[in-house]
Amino acid sequence: MASALLLSACSSDKGEPMSFDDPKASAAPGQARSAAAAKTRLPTGPKAAFTTESTLEDGTKIGVTTLKGKKSGFTGKVWVWAPKQYFDPKYAHSGFPVLIALPGGNGYPNNYWMGTDLKLESSIAKWSQEGKSLPFIVVMPVLNPDAKNYYDGSDIPGQPKMGTWMTEDVPDFVKANFRTFTSRDGWAFMGSSSGGFVGLKSVLKHPDKFRAVIASGPDTVPDSPLWAGHEKERQANNPEKLARHLADRRGPEVDLAFQIGTEESGQANLRSFIKTYGKGPVKTRLNVIQGGGHNARTYVPAMADGPIQWISEHMQAPIPDS
Repeated sequence: MASALLLSACSSDKGEPMSFDDPKASAAPGQARSAAAAKTRLPTGPKAAFTTESTLEDGTKIGVTTLKGKKSGFTGKVWVWAPKQYFDPKYAHSGFPVLIALPGGNGYPNNYWMGTDLKLESSIAKWSQEGKSLPFIVVMPVLNPDAKNYYDGSDIPGQPKMGTWMTEDVPDFVKANFRTFTSRDGWAFMGSSSGGFVGLKSVLKHPDKFRAVIASGPDTVPDSPLWAGHEKERQANNPEKLARHLADRRGPEVDLAFQIGTEESGQANLRSFIKTYGKGPVKTRLNVIQGGGHNARTYVPAMADGPIQWISEHMQAPIPDS
């Protein structure tokens, strides 16, 4: 699982308090609800205290806060970006799809997608205007509790409960602060390398909560050394076992979009995974990046070549007021 040292771009308002609330996006008392109401979950609170991490060219901001996970007991940072459409009055009553973006490497103490240098958020903003992507809320939690070990986004016995953090506490935090969808069709993961593995595993383990993943250069089996002595639990977090079980029980359907570069190893493994486990409700797509390496800078632009549009077509789009 490769690591990368990527820094956030400078921002003149970095560290200043910010909010994702907007008066234009607040339903006034007595205002008629649109068709979006039945599918939308309004923020439940309590509201988090965000500070500005950086500001994009379109004026949208990446905010950061510290989340104390009630279910996992783990405390870590979470970065969030909301697209311009989120603040558009015509979507005032609509939920927005959520993309939980996970980094490669240790993913601690930062999640490198929070930097503007990789252009994840600005690319999604552009693609959403071009009809290639839904306008996702991008949520970027820390991946691991320290920089010493990989925890495979799992509740490894005797270790911090990073599986509960990722699939329970982080979604609960998003629901508390943003307009989201009640259906799993409004929830997806993306990630590279170790983060791709965690996203893949999370969708396959919790298909009732998440619909899709874009997994770039991922491992397909749990490989943390912390699993030693806990083989039963390790297999319970193995995407191969989870995919087979999902196919055997015939659903619910999940959409697994894989990416891999021609200059990195692992292509044969991904093709084997797709051939063996991509059956029935386990829908798969492989994007091979010509000349691409095992790094985040390769993966982001390649997402425009099919993966982001493919999962967007299977997910719930924001619903404008009629």
